[in-house]
Amino acid sequence: MHKTTVYLPEELDLRLEAEAAATGLSKAELIRRGVAALLDASDRPRLSGPLPVFDSGRPRTAEDLDDDLVDQLKSRAARR
Repeated sequence: MHKTTVYLPEELDLRLEAEAAATGLSKAELIRRGVAALLDASDRPRLSGPLPVFDSGRPRTAEDLDDDLVDQLKSRAARR
């Protein structure tokens, strides 16, 4: 997981604290669930085209290809 700092208005933080106490979930878990629900409900189109294939003219190792694929997948995940 990555750590992210979120600034909340006092009223929202109090409501979040109350919800955490009532449900037994941490504030962080409630925030994660809220962000996931927001992104899942987004109408923004998700790109799902093929991964790029190109010939650089130089030999590439399997590790180079893996690194490029990981970068592409991270980029796609960030757009969701």
